[in-house]
Amino acid sequence: MTIYTKTGDFGETSLADGARVSKADSRVEAYGALDEANCLVGLALAAAPRGVIADVLCYVQQRLSNCASRIATPSQARDAHTVDVSEEDVVFLEHAIDVFEESSAPLRGFVVPGGSELAARLHVARAVVRRAERRIVSLDSRDAGDLRILRFLNRLSDLLFSAARFVLAEEGVDEVGWDPRIAPPEL
Repeated sequence: MTIYTKTGDFGETSLADGARVSKADSRVEAYGALDEANCLVGLALAAAPRGVIADVLCYVQQRLSNCASRIATPSQARDAHTVDVSEEDVVFLEHAIDVFEESSAPLRGFVVPGGSELAARLHVARAVVRRAERRIVSLDSRDAGDLRILRFLNRLSDLLFSAARFVLAEEGVDEVGWDPRIAPPEL
C-alpha cells in the first residue's frame, strides 16, 4: 500500500464518512487546524524532559486526534463509535492548569511568549489551538460533542500557557511581561 492516492489532486478530499468536499471546506479547515496544533504539541514534546510536562503533552496529543476525528465526521454520520473528548478530559486539563499555576509566580499582566525553547514551542502550540477553536466555532455546530470540543480547546490553550510558565519556573528563567512603553534598543 502506498501513502499517495491521487484522489486529492484536484482540490478535493474525503471526510471520515467518505463524502468528497473541497480542501477549502470549513470542516477541512477546522480539522486541519487541529492537525497543526497536534504537530506543534509534538514539537514541544520533542523538547520536553521526561516528567509531568511530557506526560501531559502525550495525553493532549491523543485527545487532539480524537477532536480531529470527530470534526472530520459530519454530524449525520456520527454514531456510538465516533471518538470524542469527555467532560473528564476537560476536568483533567483544569487540574493540570492548577498544578502548573501553583508552581509559577502569580500572574501580574500579559506575558510576552518565549523565554526558553520549550516555553516558546508551548506558546506557538497555544496560538494554533486558539485558531483551531475559531475554525470549529465557524462550523456553527451546536452539537453537544462539538461544544465539548470547544471547551476542551479553550482549556487546552490555557493549559499550554500555564505549562509555558511552569517550564520557565522550572528552568529558573524570568518571564518577560508586556511593556507597551518599552524604548527601542540602542543600535
